[in-house]
Amino acid sequence: MSEQHALTTFSPEEIDAFSPTMKIGLLATVNPDGLPHLTLTSSLQANSPTQMIFGQFTEGQSKKHIRQDPKAGWLIMTLDRQLWRGKATFTHTAKQGPEFEMYNNTPMFRYNAYFGVHTVFFMDLVEHAGRQPLPMGRVVFAAIQTMLARALSARRAQEPVLNLWTRQLMNKLDNLKFVSYVGPDGYPVVIPVIQAMAAGSEQIIYSTGAFRDDLLAIPQGATVAVFGMSLQMEDVLMRGEYQGLRTTAGVRYGSVRVNWVYNPMPPKPQQIYPQITVEPVTTF
Repeated sequence: MSEQHALTTFSPEEIDAFSPTMKIGLLATVNPDGLPHLTLTSSLQANSPTQMIFGQFTEGQSKKHIRQDPKAGWLIMTLDRQLWRGKATFTHTAKQGPEFEMYNNTPMFRYNAYFGVHTVFFMDLVEHAGRQPLPMGRVVFAAIQTMLARALSARRAQEPVLNLWTRQLMNKLDNLKFVSYVGPDGYPVVIPVIQAMAAGSEQIIYSTGAFRDDLLAIPQGATVAVFGMSLQMEDVLMRGEYQGLRTTAGVRYGSVRVNWVYNPMPPKPQQIYPQITVEPVTTF
């Protein structure tokens, strides 16, 4: 995100654009180890020209992280494929008030018999890059390049880090993928990387043909989070080491060696790689 184009307020039109429930909202946080974490947060929206909010209705890692480290990155993509990305700082929560009432009166929560928003999180906007149309032509071309690089660069993995379901989700062309890393200022950066695919069972690769400048800014050796999701709201979160740029058959691509996989979906969000050992209860 270019500093010279950074904006520090939302326009009335942007506030309206963020209000629908049906959109893609991503929140990037920093865990206690200083590593990036990405969460699908569809309730994310602007509350004023300088403030953002999101509602909590399930428990998750991101809410714990942002309380410990208030620096956050975010991305919103509307149904007409318009993108906004930026940074925000968590300030406080509320369990009542107009924002609380607003969330719980939306159709998604008002008619849900099982859960509603129980906490509203408030963030001060730091900056954003303004509206950016998703460059579908470049994304499609980059996906073709990634397919070529994947066919020529895949190697046998030492560990089965990515299971078959995860590889299939990442390799479907119309699924959405995003990458995040912690920038020099401590704020996570979120980058669309829809062209990303699994190359073998421990590697994610992506052509730099789309969002090139943003992807080239990722430092080699940095720990990155990769989030993949379908439009049926199936999703998976991975983390690993960014191994830098490589070139295969004239295709320049980035490579992430995955060493951690997390299932964010109900009914039980949990780490799935490395596998957690289940031990019997021996003390009652």
